[in-house]
Amino acid sequence: MTTVLAPARLRPDDIVRLGGAGLRTRPLRAVLSALGIAIGIAAMVSVVGISASSRAEVDRRLAALGTNLLTVSPGQGFFGEDAQLPVESEAMIARIGPVTDVAAVGRLADAKVYRSDQVPESQTGGLATYAARLDLPATVGATLAAGTWLNAATDRYPAVVLGAKAAQRLGIGRPTDQTQVLVGGVWFTVVGILAPVALAPELDASALIGWPAAQTYLDFDGHPTTVYTRSEEPQVEAVRAVLGATANPEAPNEVTVSRPSDALAAQAATDAAFTGLLLGLGAVALLVGGVGVANTMVISVLERRAEIGLRRSLGATRGQVRLQFLTESLLLSALGGVAGAALGVAVTTAYASYQAWPTTVPLWATLGGVGATLVIGALAGLYPAIRAARLAPTEALAVP
Repeated sequence: MTTVLAPARLRPDDIVRLGGAGLRTRPLRAVLSALGIAIGIAAMVSVVGISASSRAEVDRRLAALGTNLLTVSPGQGFFGEDAQLPVESEAMIARIGPVTDVAAVGRLADAKVYRSDQVPESQTGGLATYAARLDLPATVGATLAAGTWLNAATDRYPAVVLGAKAAQRLGIGRPTDQTQVLVGGVWFTVVGILAPVALAPELDASALIGWPAAQTYLDFDGHPTTVYTRSEEPQVEAVRAVLGATANPEAPNEVTVSRPSDALAAQAATDAAFTGLLLGLGAVALLVGGVGVANTMVISVLERRAEIGLRRSLGATRGQVRLQFLTESLLLSALGGVAGAALGVAVTTAYASYQAWPTTVPLWATLGGVGATLVIGALAGLYPAIRAARLAPTEALAVP
């Protein structure tokens, strides 16, 4: 009577050792194949991480600057002509109950800014001149990079505060008592330089002078061109709804009301769209890596037919052979996935640190990246594993 022995069962650690043995015998090929997977995962993780860090920075800036800033500016008249805010618009807006802060600037269109009277008039540098109220920095969240802001004394005399870009274009790093610029043909002493203003970027490329000084020296007519308002946070939308009619009761349709924080939110949305494009490129790189794994496993099956035949002749079942090669493919992909995720986190951390952003790498991106490699590895190794399992022992051992 013949006794048929059941094939030995492979424990999970045996399966892992078998799969790892194939990789250890060809380390260079394994590393190069895993590299394709690693590049794809690193690209995807770093893109998601950098995008998340950018959004975290936007959220941080919004939390610091506040989202309750609204701006009022003149729009266009019925026939398309430029409208004008009334001189009283700033005072009328201040009467709105939930409004906590109001400040205005008035554009002096004909007052060009020059570093010297020897500069040709056509070379304005794109700088604008504004008459400014004293409470402007507190309202828009501006800070001084150097010097001081206008005060009750200097706003009546030829003193000027430069925006960050204006100071850079004029070649002024730190103002002194002798630092002067030519504004509208009048010499003004530079008393301060603003840091970049996130919620009012138009001020960065401008020269700001006192309201009374603008009327005295540059014939300013007193009409504001932008009124900045801060409101109680829960009442922002309600204030926004009445600002136009309050600023210009006779023609509320000629008033434009905006919320500067919306621009930062739009920037975050643009970053999200750009992230989608880069994720697509990362997915392509991951697919190429999967093809590389599949190619490696097919070649491995062809090269190891004798080994497969020997194992089959010693009692290994088709399922065990199939599981061996599938495990080898999964280990190869997992190696690339873990390395790629670590590289992606490192790239995100380095870039966020360079930009002075908070480093944010979503956990789902890291785990999802590694999970994607396992799926790619399973798909890439499925055909080679099935092909290896179908080899008959006699056919495999007959290979010279």
